[in-house]
Amino acid sequence: MQIASRKGWVINQQSGGPSLSFGMTTRGVCLLHSIRHRQCQLQPLAHICRCAQPARAVHFHPMHDLFAKSEAENLERVSAAAPLAARMRPRTLDEFVGQEHILAPGKLLRRAIEADRLPSLIISGPPGSGKTTLAYVIAEMTHSEFIRLSGVESNVAEMRKVVAAAANRLRTSGRKTIVFIDEIHHFNKAQQDILLPDVESGNLRLIGATTYNPYFYVNSALVSRSLVFRLEPLTVEQLEILIDRALADSERGLGKYNVKMDGDARRHLANLSDGDARKCLNALEVGVLTTPPVASAAGRGKPKKRAGENQSAAASDRGYNQPSDGTIHFTLQVAEESIQTKAVVYDKKGDAHYDTISAFIKSMRASDEKSAIYWLAKMLHAGEDFRFIARRIVIFASEDVGLADPEALPLAIAAQQAVEFVGMPEARIPLAHATAYMCRAKKSREAYESLGAATEEIESEQTERVPEHLKNKHFPVNPEG
Repeated sequence: MQIASRKGWVINQQSGGPSLSFGMTTRGVCLLHSIRHRQCQLQPLAHICRCAQPARAVHFHPMHDLFAKSEAENLERVSAAAPLAARMRPRTLDEFVGQEHILAPGKLLRRAIEADRLPSLIISGPPGSGKTTLAYVIAEMTHSEFIRLSGVESNVAEMRKVVAAAANRLRTSGRKTIVFIDEIHHFNKAQQDILLPDVESGNLRLIGATTYNPYFYVNSALVSRSLVFRLEPLTVEQLEILIDRALADSERGLGKYNVKMDGDARRHLANLSDGDARKCLNALEVGVLTTPPVASAAGRGKPKKRAGENQSAAASDRGYNQPSDGTIHFTLQVAEESIQTKAVVYDKKGDAHYDTISAFIKSMRASDEKSAIYWLAKMLHAGEDFRFIARRIVIFASEDVGLADPEALPLAIAAQQAVEFVGMPEARIPLAHATAYMCRAKKSREAYESLGAATEEIESEQTERVPEHLKNKHFPVNPEG
């Protein structure tokens, strides 16, 4: 064994075994025995010292991770600390609630998943309808590697690494990869084009999730290579099933808590969740964990337990105590405090904006006053610009009422000026006034349709010259002399 005698690696004697440090020394130290060369009979040779002692085994003590918990234990703690909606995700299609139009036995999507013959997917739907959950279930049932990306945070470099890893995994181990991209509509064209070759060749399966219409916001080439499915909001009855399941599940849900939930409280949570399972379950968890239990008759004579006893790891991580012998009474008041204001699904520049104003106009056209007022109220509640609504009423007064009621257009103009003058929230009143009038007025699209027919004739046929008897005769054409 050779070491440098003056400059180089030096062994420091420590109880835990030899460790190396780099520095300068005037005496060499034997790397094998961790003792000075005089005791080890080092034989100097030029600038090199050689140890004459017989070789011995060197045992290096491995350094332990500063975090004592294993990876599995850490994952278990993270899962236990997750919100109720994340912990209660369905693990199989049989646990999936709702979406029978695409996941019922015998439906195309279910058959493709069970046969592991699923192409790439684009899933659209409102928040909390199960888009992410469905992607997890597909990955679990097809035994695929699951990689989740965000349409907001992911960049081109990260996507290239994921695509390359998926192709390498399929080539080396034969295991398929599912790349789930949440909010895929945020990807620009270049980012979406990166996926095209590997999606087409089958190196990866893409599952894109969006709350928007994929035919408008996702690259058409990517849509043509994928199956497109839409998830619907969950019904009140389906949300109540999820509530009962969470209260009964002791492993992942709130079954370890003795909860007595009133029927009107359950219905209130389901109604105000507006089809959003995530909102419903998280509100349920907040209500259960923040409502103090009422001591039962059998447990009133028992001594009170000291603070800190009987706390589970999941509950202690979130700062809540393990349930006592008492009953948590989940009343309507608790439900109202837990979910508070209903969040209306409405985006001012997306599908909900155009769908709602379309429903508003078609209701007025059908003289359905009750529906028209409802859609008006929804737009105003969601924060729609009242000027935009007023403009649409003015257009409707001329386009749909037209000649049948000449007073409709002046009234619509007056309503538009009134909302500009008074502003919100009083602007709601003249808008409702004008809406009710348009619903009750007779309808005539004669002027609008005549204009459309003339425009189509101009575009499709040869343009006619102005007849001589209709020309302006005040100015002679081609005067003589």
